[in-house]
Amino acid sequence: MNTQGDIILSRDCDAVQIPSGHPLVLPAGMSVVVTQSLGGTFTVATPGGLARIELKDADALGIDPEAASAKVKVEGSTEQAVWDQLKTVFDPEIPVNIVDLGLVYDCAVTKKDDGSTAVNVKMTLTAPGCGMGPTIAADARGKILSLEGIADAEVDLVWDPPWNQAMISEAGKMKLGIL
Repeated sequence: MNTQGDIILSRDCDAVQIPSGHPLVLPAGMSVVVTQSLGGTFTVATPGGLARIELKDADALGIDPEAASAKVKVEGSTEQAVWDQLKTVFDPEIPVNIVDLGLVYDCAVTKKDDGSTAVNVKMTLTAPGCGMGPTIAADARGKILSLEGIADAEVDLVWDPPWNQAMISEAGKMKLGIL
């Protein structure tokens, strides 16, 4: 987990409440602590609980957001590049990527008639009632669309088979201390 000291927000900042997934606005001048900065998002502790801030709003934290819209060059196979991008998506409460958590069930890469590429991912969550599900799925979709040559991406949340801890990779279990 990456942590920093108190940060005073320089401007109003859109965020998502954790774990409910409800959108909220953190006001300028609020003191927050970054508790996790993985995969281009920031989990912050606020006086009201945890919230997640997207990379596009990192400047409110005094962090340079870099060129979030820059396309990522695909080296090697497109499918491997998609899996690599999915490994940069994190549940804001767990410091392990969604691939190593065993949340990604399927990744299909298809060439379209016009030469562009479409990707369809089927993934689940650690708990069906997780309010962050749509946010995590949108993060995954955005990471896939950041790859050169990807014209369309769909990330579907599925519940079959139900997720369990046995689906976590060895690397994920080591990170979580459950190996």
